[in-house]
Amino acid sequence: MNIINSIPEDVFESIGIVAGLSACLVIAIQVYKEYRFKGPSSLSDGFIFGWVLIYLFWCFYGIRFNAIALWLTNAIAVLLQLTLCFIVIKKRKAYQSNP
Repeated sequence: MNIINSIPEDVFESIGIVAGLSACLVIAIQVYKEYRFKGPSSLSDGFIFGWVLIYLFWCFYGIRFNAIALWLTNAIAVLLQLTLCFIVIKKRKAYQSNP
């Protein structure tokens, strides 16, 4: 653990932001794929809404402990995940009215 403690806090924060933004990119890819796919979504409500709650918690955790890497990237993740929720719900409504 001595190696981890020897890394300056600002370097760790920068690496955390890059890692968090990389995770956001993965969510953005899923949002794009779901938007482009014309069939019904196979994502469950528990999955799409559960991740909103998880990202929201880590965003608040980052705010509470003043960790920009946590609150910034998780705030972006919440927005992306809410976008995914919106797309999935919209597709479900469209397929329920036009089976």
